[in-house]
Amino acid sequence: MGTSGKVVDLRNLLAERFPRMQLPGSAHLRTRLSSLDQATGGGLPKRAITELISPQVSAGSASLIYELLQSAYRDRYFLTLIDGRDSFDPQPLGNALLRNLLWIRCGKAMEAIKAADLLLRDGNFPLVIVDLVLNPVEETRKIPQTSWYRLQRLVEAVPTACLVLTRQSMISSAQLKIVLDNRWALETFEQANTISRLPMRLQRSHLSQVAIAGAD
Repeated sequence: MGTSGKVVDLRNLLAERFPRMQLPGSAHLRTRLSSLDQATGGGLPKRAITELISPQVSAGSASLIYELLQSAYRDRYFLTLIDGRDSFDPQPLGNALLRNLLWIRCGKAMEAIKAADLLLRDGNFPLVIVDLVLNPVEETRKIPQTSWYRLQRLVEAVPTACLVLTRQSMISSAQLKIVLDNRWALETFEQANTISRLPMRLQRSHLSQVAIAGAD
């Protein structure tokens, strides 16, 4: 069987295993994280790429992924995590939460881009996360901007929110850019709802009419 045939079989398998779920009609996917929903104007925009820039490795992006997975579990939808450096640790999560997760383990940034290209085509997942925070900067810089524009064209056609986690601003086609301005301190962990109050700063918002008006 040729490569194209294997891709078709994989897409059919994904559609069977993760059927598209009809969430309430909205232009945003609510995350239930107050700081993120406020920064994005109501949640992650569907039919758009949101770039979340985390300049510090320990700024809280991993904890953010855990919280988003819990939101997916509570709201009963599937989430895809494309792990660009095979760094995700599922150990802190229970089996119940993991049933809502498709975890794609990659070793290099371009592998993650190819996986995103495949998974954004059919809109089976309300949320697709591409985590490139731990990929070397020299590696992520080699991703052509044409690849990002291609992903944007794909996500515009489906009711999916695409969240890309990076160390530096690099996605020209991202309609929304948010900076995670956070540094963990010991006293931080003594506070309640620490993750939901992660400090975030809106850097750019160029949401297209498709993203704004494109409800399910």
